[in-house]
Amino acid sequence: MNVTALAAHTPEAVRAALAARGWEAQPAWFAAIGIQPFVVLIEDITEAEREALVHWGAKSGSDVLTGDGWALVAGAASRIAPLARYDRAPAELARLAPALGRLLAARAESPRSWAIRGAEVSLEQPVIIGIINVTPDSFSDGGHLASAAAAIAHGEKLTADGCRLIDVGGESTRPGAAPVPVKEEIARVVPVIAGLVKRGAGPISVDTRKAEVARAALDAGAAVVNDVSGLRFDPALADLATRAEAGVILMHMRGTPATMDDLARYDHVAPEVAAELAALAEQAERGGIARERIVVDPGFGFAKTATHNFRLLDELATIVALGYPVAVGLSRKRFLGAATGRPVEDRDRATAVACALAWERGARLFRVHDVALAREALALASATTTPT
Repeated sequence: MNVTALAAHTPEAVRAALAARGWEAQPAWFAAIGIQPFVVLIEDITEAEREALVHWGAKSGSDVLTGDGWALVAGAASRIAPLARYDRAPAELARLAPALGRLLAARAESPRSWAIRGAEVSLEQPVIIGIINVTPDSFSDGGHLASAAAAIAHGEKLTADGCRLIDVGGESTRPGAAPVPVKEEIARVVPVIAGLVKRGAGPISVDTRKAEVARAALDAGAAVVNDVSGLRFDPALADLATRAEAGVILMHMRGTPATMDDLARYDHVAPEVAAELAALAEQAERGGIARERIVVDPGFGFAKTATHNFRLLDELATIVALGYPVAVGLSRKRFLGAATGRPVEDRDRATAVACALAWERGARLFRVHDVALAREALALASATTTPT
């Protein structure tokens, strides 16, 4: 008899073991997902639902921890899955089925593509988003690109280095940043977007909170709107994105750049960020933006302390479980300096490592300054998670 411990942190270990013993690809993958550990926090439950969960857990072999109005259920996904079926779950737990079903579906098969204006972006491999800040006051590269020509040349370099989307921003959103008038923001971003489109670089994203800026950028050829406010700052932006059939990145932030640091208060950061992002995405869908056009971004560094950012990175799977593609903006952020002691201009190596960690936890889009370095790290990280 030979006994071998498999790597429990990844379903790939089980999938490979089954495939090597004759299982077909799809059954092997779903079986591997099914026996992976699964933990769900269920809140706002009644006393009857709580008691039903305790009884169900005792019969199913799942662990159930409870308190006043909440329960935490842990076990293999295949053991918990019956709670998502009306014909299998106790009648007292019927309210749980829809939400749990959505979580399990997202876990079994994550989005494979992202629909943007006029194109579709595959998510099978890491999508690197190259940053172009045409601002005098961005936290790490303000003023580095002094003209539209310099910004366009930089965009061409980012494309050559391996980015698949270029994000052009004309207003700094660092903590304490002052707002930029609409006309000035348009004057900063539109010539760069138009020049990049003319040279065949792209697709292009515009980093803005304002509908007028987004409209000008889309008219110039942009295909994506990246809004740090999650469409909360300017109500007209959601309707514009809907009509333009643009891709949308919804980022989590509390307050504004001027107030967000004072709002960095969480009891458990990942579930709270996930809940707030889910509300933003649901509102966007109700407003007409198709689900397949939405990407969510947990907003590293926005209304979050260094400790919050580290916990959010480690628990990124909570955001991925929402079922939308996840983008991360980790590049040169202050919390990376807290860990490494490096100044802002020397954090690209830490950024690349953080991107690799985020890929392993389910992120698929990575907004960075140094595309070449991030591409290498992500090439290695994705190679370890691609079934052979």
